[in-house]
Amino acid sequence: MTAVSRAAVVVPAPVGIGLARHVLMRNVTAFRRMWLLLLSGFVEPVFYLFSIGIGLGALVRTVTTDGGTVVPYAEFVAPALLAASAMNGAVADSTYNVFFKLKYQKLYDAMLATPLSPRDIAVGEILWSLSRGALYSTMFLVVAWVAGLVHSWWALLAVPAAVLVGLAFGAIGMFATTFMSSWQHFDYVTLAVQPMFLFSATFFPLSTYPDALQWVVSATPLYQGVALERALLLGEVGWGLLWHVGYLAVLGALGVWGTSRRIATLLLT
Repeated sequence: MTAVSRAAVVVPAPVGIGLARHVLMRNVTAFRRMWLLLLSGFVEPVFYLFSIGIGLGALVRTVTTDGGTVVPYAEFVAPALLAASAMNGAVADSTYNVFFKLKYQKLYDAMLATPLSPRDIAVGEILWSLSRGALYSTMFLVVAWVAGLVHSWWALLAVPAAVLVGLAFGAIGMFATTFMSSWQHFDYVTLAVQPMFLFSATFFPLSTYPDALQWVVSATPLYQGVALERALLLGEVGWGLLWHVGYLAVLGALGVWGTSRRIATLLLT
């Protein structure tokens, strides 16, 4: 029995997880010999941090945040890329991997022959996707700290915030995947994720966008994660952060509910 398996036995599962922890442990076991593949997803944001945050930061010395704080450009970009790490990890597992398990491997058909319910499958897979996003974010936070880009003690809450980002993207990503019938449909995933990554106030403050586009940008889930992480890492903490937390939590809950119903529809009817 691995250390993770022993911990799952000793530590009681939170209310609502129940049998879903077995789905989570199945994924942990499946990836224990593919840890290099597992860790590869956080590399892209780190490259962006050093190429744009630090490279372009030599030209763009400082940025004034929407909260009015003047910070070096690399410190402005780092929290946004941390949120992007959580998004990348969650989307990778909740879309491509889930599609393969659902359509080709027929893994969920086998799971439903056990005491697992569609809700257990949905919660377990989403737990795994947000766990992967949290892992990416933790590693990225360590890199940012080593690079001298983290100065606020509020940054300790950056990883729990990344879990919320992973929950939102993992749940909605898996829900969307249940409607896909071919690999070509994943072009829509790229079409949604890539613009969000580039334009969710990731590299420039929201105030620099045209007025007509600011409300569009502020409505995206990645922007909520970027704003939350940026406030924590820069110490711009206020009651307004509760809006970002609530947005991501509600989006995640809706995704879990919708995914559970879709899996039941696809496999039990």
